[in-house]
Amino acid sequence: MSNLPPRVLNTPEAGEWISRLKARHGALMFHQSGGCCDGSAPMCFVAGEFRVGGQDVLLGHVAEDSPVWIGAAQFEYWRHTQVTIDVVPGRGAGMSLEAPEGVRFIVRSRVFTDEESAALEAAGEPVRGDAALLGEAAGSP
Repeated sequence: MSNLPPRVLNTPEAGEWISRLKARHGALMFHQSGGCCDGSAPMCFVAGEFRVGGQDVLLGHVAEDSPVWIGAAQFEYWRHTQVTIDVVPGRGAGMSLEAPEGVRFIVRSRVFTDEESAALEAAGEPVRGDAALLGEAAGSP
């Protein structure tokens, strides 16, 4: 359904950094951390370097084709929230690709309207990592 609100977006500034990192490293992926390492920061990896499984939920894609995953338990807290990946100056987690660049990705969010939440609920559950591993969902849109 194209009238569904996206669960994840990126700011233009984050999009520029994602493009730079893609040019250097190739295809990327994100995982919204559940509190380890750098709080609840979105961690950026080369596609496939972070193994997703049945306890991961695909929020969507940023910068056109970079999938953004979140742990299922954390998704339950965030399911009514639109996540926007942004970038700010500073050092983030050492595991995330942007860390050596002097910037870090962060999450900004807003609660979906009642209408948006109802539309997302009606559309069904998002794809989980186990479905992706079985070939039911691609790593890109």
